[in-house]
Amino acid sequence: MTTRSYKIMPKQTFFNLPDEKRENIINIAVDEFAEFGLENASTNRIVSKSGISKGSFYQYFEDKQDIFMHLLKILEREKMAYLSGQSPPNMNLDTFAYYRWMVKTGLAFNSTNSKMVQAVTRVMVGERFFFSKYLTDARERTKEFIKNMIDNAIKKGEIDPSIDVELAVMVMEAWQNTITTYILDEGMKQKDFAAWVYSAKTQEMIDKLLYVMEYGLRKTESEFITRPPSNSPLIGEK
Repeated sequence: MTTRSYKIMPKQTFFNLPDEKRENIINIAVDEFAEFGLENASTNRIVSKSGISKGSFYQYFEDKQDIFMHLLKILEREKMAYLSGQSPPNMNLDTFAYYRWMVKTGLAFNSTNSKMVQAVTRVMVGERFFFSKYLTDARERTKEFIKNMIDNAIKKGEIDPSIDVELAVMVMEAWQNTITTYILDEGMKQKDFAAWVYSAKTQEMIDKLLYVMEYGLRKTESEFITRPPSNSPLIGEK
């Protein structure tokens, strides 16, 4: 499968459809990508389950990559809207406490639309051959954010100044992907994804994963202590 650069937008004929029909096609595509990824996704299955003809599909989208990119835009828009309404529990968090808050806030968003997040994550994390300019730009924005966070932590004396920043960025990005993938894989096995994510057991597990990233595996004087919810709460937790 090859990648290409193009304007990420379905054809106008898709937007002319009734809302219910558009949502049905999107939901069928989400299920397809979540189960099969992008490379093994079938346009024929999407068409059949959506109850549209193959000719109609190509009046709406160029191909399955086109509809996947549209899912990315939907998810990005919804995530930005969600995050814009959130803020840290206080403004004096150290770098790692702030990072924990960010990860948990992201997971809270994921629980609001777990199937679409699973579909997108499966392609972006599991199918690294597929990186269009859009995905590359998104990844670069994430890496730049992490780099700035590490640089600031070094200035504040929270991180060893002798570390290789680029390698640290790579590790934190990979760790974040690992946590997201694990939560999605396990969460999708649950009857209630959101309830499972908000549970004390899952929150402790996330803290432990982040603890390993922060302190590493070597024995130190540090000892993991389950942090109370007030220290790094999951957004929406009661």
